[in-house]
Amino acid sequence: MSNNLEPQSSSKIPRRRMMFYGGAGLSGLAAAAIANKGQANTLNPQPLNGEANPNGRFAGKVVLITGATSGIGETTAKAFAREGAQVTFNGRRANLGQKVDSEIRDMGGEATYIQSDVRDPKQVENFVKATVDKYGRLDIAFNNAGSFMTPAEIQDIDLPNFDDVLRTNIQGVFYSMKYQIPVMRQQGNGVIVNMASVSGHSGFPMLGMYMASKHAVIGLTKAAALENADKNIRVTSISPLAVDTPMLRTSLSFFGITPEEAAANNPNKRINTTDEMARAVMFLASEDATSLGGMDLDVTGGWLAS
Repeated sequence: MSNNLEPQSSSKIPRRRMMFYGGAGLSGLAAAAIANKGQANTLNPQPLNGEANPNGRFAGKVVLITGATSGIGETTAKAFAREGAQVTFNGRRANLGQKVDSEIRDMGGEATYIQSDVRDPKQVENFVKATVDKYGRLDIAFNNAGSFMTPAEIQDIDLPNFDDVLRTNIQGVFYSMKYQIPVMRQQGNGVIVNMASVSGHSGFPMLGMYMASKHAVIGLTKAAALENADKNIRVTSISPLAVDTPMLRTSLSFFGITPEEAAANNPNKRINTTDEMARAVMFLASEDATSLGGMDLDVTGGWLAS
């Protein structure tokens, strides 16, 4: 795959076809982003890197992240750890979880991987409890774990795939908030950021269940935000387009689309990076966003503006 973020062809893909991979991502483009001095360059955003700073802007904060063994979750876990947070994260793949755990510790951060599956409410409850048992509180939760569907028309959707997307994307977020919110209410504060998608704002063929799940995440976010606004707990979500994660690589391959063709259809003419998503989550979790509740942050690079 080329690291050049400029499209290699002038050909365009129909917008609806582009949406097939709207919620997913491609690993490696973040590393190709050109470091830029001075004002941020939106065409070549800087990657997040460097050693952990124990006195960073999230020093002393306890951060829980679901689905952080790869992609956006992994990058966000590392980003919070670099800023001094104590991070707990989960995922089903123990080998990847242990690898991320080790990498965070190697850069001087603090992290704890707890193998668990968001589709199982008991495992989610135990994950939240283990976090609180270890650190005594829960300041920030990023409910990121998600599953993409095999594209198909409604009548052709595979039932096990339907069930997996439902349980992961909707029930997983619900279970997470169900057990996170009581902890935050008891301590008197907290921030929750949920992973939605551009697919939660639009209707497109062959992604019915995935879109339904992300519409549901946005709905759950709004309800939870209203229920907890006077409890000093903020609940928001983010909606990416195509992001540089392994899921996008699979999705592009399914449709025979190259990264360059995909980038040519984005308003910013590139694929967004996991570092950008991590920055968005950290912004929503920070003191700079105290008036934001129930909103879904557009991190598509301009797609939703059109």
